[in-house]
Amino acid sequence: MTEEEKPTEEKKEKKPVEETVKEEKTTEAPRTRKVKENIVFVGSKPPMSYVLAIITSLSAPNAKEITLKARGRAITTAVDTAEITRRRFMKDLKVSKIAIGTEEMPAREGENRARMVSTIEITLTRE
Repeated sequence: MTEEEKPTEEKKEKKPVEETVKEEKTTEAPRTRKVKENIVFVGSKPPMSYVLAIITSLSAPNAKEITLKARGRAITTAVDTAEITRRRFMKDLKVSKIAIGTEEMPAREGENRARMVSTIEITLTRE
């Protein structure tokens, strides 16, 4: 056997072991995290992605309000999303509450102090 053939045989031997581990994980009960359906977390996607999420959430028969949450640079996207939804698509939406705040984030690698990150919560209510 050459040196090139040995690693491929070792990889072949490891594959069944990995598959067995994957099968064991599927038998465990799935963990579910309870998140309210009327909250949209805004990130780095384009605003229209979040507009679609808002319209979808509010299409439920008993949905009266939805909250947009964002922090840092995503705050501008959250404001744009709320205004696009309110002005173009759902004329009966009103901004019922705006809450702003600051969160302390731990220091990154190479930094010696914690960072302060701005947050916003915009609650939209259907009339």
